[in-house]
Amino acid sequence: MLDRGGRVPLYVQVADLLRDRIERGELKAGEPVPSEAALQKDYLIAQTTARRVARELRARGLVFTVSGEGTFVGRPGTPRAFVHMPIYRRIAADIVERIERGDIAPNRAIPGERVLMRRYGVAKVTARQAVAYLREHGWVVTVPYRGSYVTTPEKWPIRSGS
Repeated sequence: MLDRGGRVPLYVQVADLLRDRIERGELKAGEPVPSEAALQKDYLIAQTTARRVARELRARGLVFTVSGEGTFVGRPGTPRAFVHMPIYRRIAADIVERIERGDIAPNRAIPGERVLMRRYGVAKVTARQAVAYLREHGWVVTVPYRGSYVTTPEKWPIRSGS
């Protein structure tokens, strides 16, 4: 689908594909466009290329970005199609699920900033917001220069349905 050896940069090719989806109505005003992580996976492109796709679509006036939430179809101020959970909260929710499943045990480190940035295709500030959210709610404790570690279960917040 992509001409990896051609004259047109990959980010422009992917932006053209997303523009076509917008024009066909597959992506409607206010709906989120695929995240950087999704673009990387779907098109087998680098994170910097995925980031340039969003920049290109913004330059064309097709999308707008809300810090900490994502990039959406339309111009700034377009109502988003649904109540959208900020990306940092989705990252935190994923980590909480892993903690509750036992994938990350108490007193063990959660993934670091760089891993979160790469896994979710987010900026450093968003990864830091996710960790801060986990810390504020009692899921982790951060040790300077060492990382953030899962607290013991008695310190975890009470969750509805538990």
